[in-house]
Formats: sequence, structure tokens, C-alpha cells
Amino acid sequence: KAVAKVCRKEKVLLKVILETCYLSEDEIITSCLYIKKAGAEFVKTSTGFGSAGATVENITLMRACVGPKLGVKASGGIRDRATAIAMLEAGANRIGASSVQSLV
Repeated sequence: KAVAKVCRKEKVLLKVILETCYLSEDEIITSCLYIKKAGAEFVKTSTGFGSAGATVENITLMRACVGPKLGVKASGGIRDRATAIAMLEAGANRIGASSVQSLV
């Protein structure tokens, strides 16, 4: 919450990154609710360095938890257009990918 306060004061968006591949469904839900309550603007699925990246199931769950106002960024394992579209359809409003050319 203190970090969110500083970010707002400095007019900087706060994005909180979860490593969803290491979390249970209940832990993702709890984390998202705390992130929302703390005042972050975005929640992100992963750094891309964990054992797995974004999944449609986790994006759907995260969107359901944070509602329509908070951003959800899908990151990790998004290497083609079909996967990117699936993430957007599941509720992501940002995509993190290292190979943008294959997505467009």
C-alpha cells in the first residue's frame, strides 16, 4: 500500500508481478485481492523466468478477482498470435512477449 501511495504521488503506474506457476488457485486469488486493495494498477502473471508463463486459466481467474478497472498483463510463454489472442479473450489487457514480430 505504501509503494502504491508513492507511485501515485510520482504519477507512476504500479504493476505487481506474481509467479503464478508457483501459486495455487487460492494463493492467486488472495494475492490479486491484496494487490487490488493496496492500489496497484496492474497485476502480471510472471517474470518469464519461472517454470511456466501465463495460462488462459490464470488470466481468467485474475480478471475475475481484480474486476474490470485493474489491468491484467499476461507474460511468459506467449510466442504466437493465437496465444496472444487467447490471453486477451481471457481478460488480459496487456501482453508481455519477447518476440513481438510473431504476434503481429
